[in-house]
Parts: sequence; C-alpha cells; structure tokens
Amino acid sequence: MNTTTTTTTAITTTAIPKLRVASVSHATRTRRGDISAVHAAVRSEWIKLRSLRSTRAILAATVVLGVGMSWILATIVKTDPYSDEPFTISHTFIVSTVLTTVLAAIAGILSFTAEVQHGTLPIAVAAQPARWVLVAGKATVAAAYGLVLGAVGMVAGYLGAAVGRLDAGDGASVPATIGWALLVTTMAALFGLGIGLVLRHSALAVAVLLVWAFVLENLIRGFASPTFARFMPFSAVNGLLGTRSAGDTDATIAAALSRAQNAILLGGYVIAAVAIGTVLLYRRDPG
Repeated sequence: MNTTTTTTTAITTTAIPKLRVASVSHATRTRRGDISAVHAAVRSEWIKLRSLRSTRAILAATVVLGVGMSWILATIVKTDPYSDEPFTISHTFIVSTVLTTVLAAIAGILSFTAEVQHGTLPIAVAAQPARWVLVAGKATVAAAYGLVLGAVGMVAGYLGAAVGRLDAGDGASVPATIGWALLVTTMAALFGLGIGLVLRHSALAVAVLLVWAFVLENLIRGFASPTFARFMPFSAVNGLLGTRSAGDTDATIAAALSRAQNAILLGGYVIAAVAIGTVLLYRRDPG
C-alpha cells in the first residue's frame, strides 16, 4: 500500500512581492500655457463672429442708420432744435452713434448667448480649462467689432450729411469726438458681453438692454435728481459723445460729468458686468 504525504506550505504575505502601482498624473496647463492659449481663443472667436448672420445684419443696420439719420437731419430737419443753428457735417456725423452703441452692445450679447442657444458652449468650455481664456477671447473680438461698428457708423453719417449738402462746419473738435465715439462703441460691445454672460438668453438680454436704454433710464432721469441721474450708463454715453437726450434739462446739463469722468464711469460698468459674468461662467459650468 502506497502512502502519499501531503505537505502544506504556509504562504505568508511576506512571500508575495509588493506590486507597485504607477501613479497617474493628469496633465495640467500652466499659467503660461493659459496665456499662450488666448491667441487660439481669439482666432476661434473671430471665426464664430464671421459665421453669425447677426454680424452682417448689425453692420448693415449701422450703415443704414448712419446714412439715413444724417440725411434726414440735412434735408428735413435742417436746424438744431436746441440751438436753432443750421446743422453741419461736424455735428451730424456723430448723431447715429448712440444707436450704433446699442447695436455694438447687442453684438456683444450675441457673442456669448449664441453659444448657449446653439449648444456649443459645453464644447468651448471643454476646450478651455481656464474659463478666463474663453472670456478674454470673446472680449477681444467683441471690442474689435465694436470699434469697427463705431468707425463704420461715423463714415456712414458723414456720407449722409454730405449727400444732404450740409456745410462742413467747425472741424476743430472732430478728431476728439471721433476718439471718444470709438471708445464708447468699443466699451459698449464689452458691456453687452457682460450682460450676455450674466443673463445667457439672447432675447432676454437684448430686451433688458433696449428697455433700460430707451425706457427705464429716461424715466430715472425724469424723476431722479440730476446729481444721481448723471451716473447712469447711457448718461455716460451721451456725455462722451457730446450729445443730449430729449429729457435733458438745464439742470442735468449743468450737473453733467466731464468726458474723462464719463469714460471712467462707463469703464466701471463694463468691468463690473464682465467680472460678474465671468464668475457666473465658472459657477454655472463647472469643469
């Protein structure tokens, strides 16, 4: 009879070699890399701007308003109702810039809300881990487009006044007026971007802008004291352009801020709107 002896060997944990698990490191982009990505973000936003139908529509509206308003003042109105003096090109070429400012703000709004509307915002957010890079790209393109709208509007206004055969007038203040007007339309586009970042809905954001610009702010100027009303955003716009609204009185004109003060005031509104919108972009769309 054969006897088989089975030997049980105790296996301890010390006999098993320890396995080393390779640590997985997620690639992160440095601050220098984020700054380098701004150029690509600007290029991407420029492509998006050119693809929007609203871009061409707003540019066409700027031309029509510039030519039309100057031509109407030259051929129908003819005389400034506030000073009873005949209109000149040096006065009328800037008249449509108030409306150009509103159009620039609308363009800034659509530069962000169109992303939300068409569902491309998650893709843009995924492509830019640092959200401020996305905002910087949109802000750069929006500001450039606002600058272009301002220039086109004033050229159109000049053409409308020239077609209406107005006299040239005193051109000494024209260069300064052009500079302030370009600053206004540039900042208006950035202000619109901030509104779009906050509200995120095209129709709602545009409606809020239009109601505030043409209704609420005029009501505030009509009932509030001039020292308070002068701090409204479109009061700053009128001050920078050197124009006056229908609701202005001698008291509001006397209390008006200087152009430099209005520039600082409007810049404050722009910075606040874009900053709040950027914070909300981080919180609403976590990466």
